[in-house]
Amino acid sequence: MSFFNKALASLGIGATKVNTRLSRSTFNAGETVDGVVIIKGGNVEQSVDTIYLTLFTNYSRTSNDRTYEDHAIIKHIKVAEPFVVMQDEIIEVEFSFILPLNSPVTTGQTAVWVKTAVDIKNAVDPSDEDSLTIGPSPFMSEILDCITSLGFSIRTAHCFEAPNRFRSKQAFIQEFEFEPLSGGFEGKLDELEVIFFAENDESYELLIEVDRKSSANDRFDSDESIVRMRVRKSEIAEFSLRFKQTIEQYS
Repeated sequence: MSFFNKALASLGIGATKVNTRLSRSTFNAGETVDGVVIIKGGNVEQSVDTIYLTLFTNYSRTSNDRTYEDHAIIKHIKVAEPFVVMQDEIIEVEFSFILPLNSPVTTGQTAVWVKTAVDIKNAVDPSDEDSLTIGPSPFMSEILDCITSLGFSIRTAHCFEAPNRFRSKQAFIQEFEFEPLSGGFEGKLDELEVIFFAENDESYELLIEVDRKSSANDRFDSDESIVRMRVRKSEIAEFSLRFKQTIEQYS
């Protein structure tokens, strides 16, 4: 192993490479993500301190009246202890982790990706990025079905910087915008904005903003109301009616 090759490896030339292969590209929140990290040795042996995966999403934040696009960490996972990869050696490291229930659904402009990084001392760390398609958890899907059964349709969903009171849990929150296209709320509401907070896989708290259609008679009143609801899996059969009755109070 020549000094010249070692010097090149420290610059990332002819050095260890990494490739992550997921078992599939589509998952639901709460599911297990699994796959394998493939390490291919370069021209010289190198000591690997660790391999770690970081799950990211993008979100919007506002500062000084300007909107910026940023990214946030959803989860950080260590998948290997220190080891040595020999010249041209191929090592496969299997991994699995639970996708957090509050992972955003990848719809609209929302993206989720996993970055794999291999920590090698005195060298350029090799890395790899893979996109994920994230769907709602099964219970969240049931809640969404209840809302759409009342004539609401999802207009869009996006992630933005979490208010200070939520930021201790995560840097972002995802908001779903619903438009009333049929049923009893058509013509009464402009939209509903709903944020889902997963307490566990059988309980969600919903933060709902009800936007009423304004008129000349209520131009001095607020057209928006904020409502909090908690729904448990054991209550899902009655949720559509309870949701309907709650929104009717503010429409």
